[in-house]
This record gives sequence, structure tokens and C-alpha cells, in this order.
Amino acid sequence: MLNLERLRALCAVAETGSVAAAARVLHVTPSGVSQQLAKLEREMGTALLEQVGRGVRVTPAGELLARRGGELLARAAAVEAEIGSMRDEIVGPIRFGAFVAASRVVLPSVVTALTGRYPVQVSVAEAETEVTLESLARRRVDIGVIDSWESAPAHIPVGMDSRLVHRDSAAVALPAGHPLSGRGAVPLRELADTAWVAWGAGTAFREWLVKTLRGQGFEPRVDFEASDVSTHLAFVAAGLAAALVPHLAVDDVPDGVILLPTDPPLQRDIHVVWRPDNAGPAVRAGIVAVQEAFDRRPAQVPEGV
Repeated sequence: MLNLERLRALCAVAETGSVAAAARVLHVTPSGVSQQLAKLEREMGTALLEQVGRGVRVTPAGELLARRGGELLARAAAVEAEIGSMRDEIVGPIRFGAFVAASRVVLPSVVTALTGRYPVQVSVAEAETEVTLESLARRRVDIGVIDSWESAPAHIPVGMDSRLVHRDSAAVALPAGHPLSGRGAVPLRELADTAWVAWGAGTAFREWLVKTLRGQGFEPRVDFEASDVSTHLAFVAAGLAAALVPHLAVDDVPDGVILLPTDPPLQRDIHVVWRPDNAGPAVRAGIVAVQEAFDRRPAQVPEGV
């Protein structure tokens, strides 16, 4: 009979491309993964992996077993979820994936609420929305907290369930005394000649800023890159740049900085996402805890929306 843990190890190697990466995903040692795979090869009577340089790849037999094994693991998870849904008991691990601001601002209270109410073990993996959705699809997390900007919407995979839990908006951060600071909503097109501070190239937030400002008819000049909103605001306070900052990500506004609404308004929806075949009591409790945490925060809807 096939061992599910050995199948899980093979599927992880097939997905990640290496034993070391599979070990990180499974939270075990590389030697542990290698031992599981060696036992599986003996059971199947054929090679499932082959050496390629310093790495490995699955053989045709390994590829077939990984594909069918993934289906078996999904079915096993669905059965466990069904059995779990028949119980009222909320136990076991709950694994969250969340974008940066949600991880920092909301998830600590979610973890505190869950561990205070139930005998559960909660973990949080901070990542950009696309990475969290991939982790959810690959069963590395149970619940995703993701954001979706109107100007750069996230694409929730078919077959996943989701719930809108919060609406957030972005403001433009300008140095105090900026010529546009005395107006209401700032027309973004009038900032075409302004230097910007933004997230690093290749990040989802950088792509959102660039796409948003290109939509206003200009290519933004990003002179400063930083991964933290507080650093963005420090550059603004120094009079060096402007920034687009989500309200959820702002803890304190430093002296010398003003936050103003934008024209057009910039809004994002925040969703909690999960797999319907993994919606047992613990996951449902996690979803409720996220909803409750966001309900305690005021919705940030731009003017005119």
C-alpha cells in the first residue's frame, strides 16, 4: 500500500525541483526526504528520480506517480476535511499566508484570538499575494489573506473559495508645504515630474505603483527603493520624493509628511481565501478570526467611492 507521507515527499520534489527545497516546504531535513524517497523507490521497484548535475529530476515513472499521488493526497485531504466537519472540535494546525501589512497589523491579533480560544498551533508565512495563492494551491498554507487593487487585480484560482473582509485605500504622501498640499484630492497626473520612493523592482507593489501612474500618462521616476512604508515616509519627510501608501500599512505619519486622497481614488479589496476541500472546523475558525480582526478596523474607502 502506498504511504501518503512518501508520496508527499515525491510530490514536493516534483514541484520544487530539488530535495533541499522539498525539505523546506515539508519542514523536515533533506536526509529525511531522501530516506522517504528511497523507501518509495524500493516499494515501487523502479527509479523515481535521476541525478542531473548537482540536482535531481523525476523520471517518467516518478512524474506519473507524482501526478497520481497528488490526486490521492487531495482526496485524502478532502476525506479528512469531511470527517473533521462532522466534529465540533477545533484542534490541530492552522497555517496562514498573508501579505506584508496584514501580517504585521492584523495577524498577531488573529493568532492571539485563536490560541486563546482553542488548542491549536498557528503559523504565519508573510509573502506577496501571488506567492500566497500558489502556496494555498500547493497546500503549504490553509488560509490566505490577500489584497487585490482595482488597478492591478489579483486572480483567485478557479476552485478556491474567498470572502471579502476589508476595503482599504491608498493615499499620496507628500512633503509638507508641497504646492499640491493645499488641495483636496491630488491629481496624480500633476506629479509626473516628481521623484518617487517605492518598493523594489519585481515586487507586486512596485508593479502596482508603476501601472497606476502609467495609467495617468507618465512613467514614474523611482529614485529610491525600500521594502518598508516607514522608510518611504522618511524619504518623503526629507523632501526627496512622493510615495503611494496604503492606509493599512501606515502606523504613524512623521512630521513633515501629509497624506492626501488621490484623483483617481486608489482602492483595494482584501480577501480571505481557502480551499473548499480543506474547510474543516479549524479553518472555519481561522476565517472567522480574520473577519473579526478586520471588522475592528475602519474601512478606508476613498472619497467619492
